Amino acid sequence: MTLPALHVSGVVLPEGEHRDLWLRDGRITSEPVPGAETVSRGGFVLPGLVDAHCHVGIARGGGHVETFDGLREQALAERSAGVLALRDCGAPVDTRALDDEPDLPRIIRAGRHLARTRRYIPGLGIELEPGDLVDQVRVQARRGDGWVKLIGDWIDRSVGDLAPEWPADVVAAAIAAAHEAGARVTAHTFGTDALPALISAGIDCVEHGTGLTEELIGEMAARGTAVVPTLVNVENFPGFAASGEARFPAYASTMRRLHAQSGAVVRAAYEAGVPVFAGTDAGGGIEHGRVADEIRALAAAGLPAEAALAAGSWAARTWLGLPNVDDGAPADLVVYDADPRTDLDVLARPALTVLRGRVYR
Repeated sequence: MTLPALHVSGVVLPEGEHRDLWLRDGRITSEPVPGAETVSRGGFVLPGLVDAHCHVGIARGGGHVETFDGLREQALAERSAGVLALRDCGAPVDTRALDDEPDLPRIIRAGRHLARTRRYIPGLGIELEPGDLVDQVRVQARRGDGWVKLIGDWIDRSVGDLAPEWPADVVAAAIAAAHEAGARVTAHTFGTDALPALISAGIDCVEHGTGLTEELIGEMAARGTAVVPTLVNVENFPGFAASGEARFPAYASTMRRLHAQSGAVVRAAYEAGVPVFAGTDAGGGIEHGRVADEIRALAAAGLPAEAALAAGSWAARTWLGLPNVDDGAPADLVVYDADPRTDLDVLARPALTVLRGRVYR
């Protein structure tokens, strides 16, 4: 199908310069295209937004999305929010059929969650024992799009609190196996105890990271290890605490403490030079399409507004290996009527979205 040639004129971020862009055959060019239709003039043009931690395929309230239409609905909710690329951090169903839909965001998958037996949400991940982790990491490295997702900690009912899922030597072997296969590794962690082994083994990213300490943040900064704080999900920690308090009071206390310090942890990580990216943990308990809320939460935690914006747009795209507003790049753009660097609230109101050269309003 031949796409019509389009013209977009406005202030292009992050450079902040006024530019004229032409979109031809679904790609960006700075060369004028005769007869192109002007679809936007005078706005602020961003590379497509990114949700760097979501779960297409997990149903609201838990469980699997059972239908293709249900998967489409989740992805469309992201596109409506200006999100044109997703890092799917673990899905219990195969979502690759969505790749054939030109109107849906690009999805970068991490395969399935890898969790210790009976130490994670039932039915979402592959549950296994430490001796099987390395082999399964190799399997998921082949199935994903360059990422593998570990569950680093979860509640251990025998101790009544968060605890690491894997011995340190197994973590090191698993991360090494993923790297040998050309995949990066990320891990769910809420608490602190699982983090030293993960970081020292060379993990590429930490999800949530509410248990990070000053020392661990320093090591992450030195290694270039990223964090995706998922602050909109961290707001659920008091509810998690309340629901588990009767049986696990120590866990409840831990979750409340982690919630209370979450903003300070994010601010400390950013100030130390740790790469911080915006992810919502959408799927299950979080509705899709909330990356604007996450970007604002990063700013409220102490990131400068432009850094928070970068965490959900151009910096996240570069981290994931996606182009920005460059000649020859896919025409994935979001246009706003006002400057989001000075008013992050405008992110909730995209004036125009262009995905693969197709316009959506």
